[in-house]
Amino acid sequence: MKIIKIFKETISDGFGFRYSIYFSGCTHYCEGCHNQETWKGDIGRLLDSEYMNEIVGDINSNYMLDGITLSGGDPFFNPKELLEFLIEIKAKTNKNIWSYTGYTYETLLKDPTMRECLNYIDVLVDGKFQKANYHPDLYFRGSSNQRIIDIKKSIKNNEIITLKF
Repeated sequence: MKIIKIFKETISDGFGFRYSIYFSGCTHYCEGCHNQETWKGDIGRLLDSEYMNEIVGDINSNYMLDGITLSGGDPFFNPKELLEFLIEIKAKTNKNIWSYTGYTYETLLKDPTMRECLNYIDVLVDGKFQKANYHPDLYFRGSSNQRIIDIKKSIKNNEIITLKF
């Protein structure tokens, strides 16, 4: 699993002041994607234990952070590695986690590993970016087909609960 960039402080990738991690790799190939260089999954820094400790240290040393956002590429490109990452980052930071993905929530539920990843994610922005549905005034998403889903409430209620911004 490789990380192509990190924004240590941003307000663009979710509600509040966030630490955003952009992963390498994506198979959705959305027309109009703003991170096409991430598609192959072969660029960026390898997420090893040293890098993980550096990330955890950065997050825990910034008292102003409201949470962590995962983006890319697609964080679910490597679901097994993503699960390992989520377990560790949640345990060591206890931060709210948002994740972007080109997969739909329904698709993630069908795969056991992807489904387990949802146990560590608080908010999911799902669905492929669709250039035809692009609207620059949308909060925290690029196209109107994408949903901002409260994962904890959705799992508890067994129905999709979206957040409105």
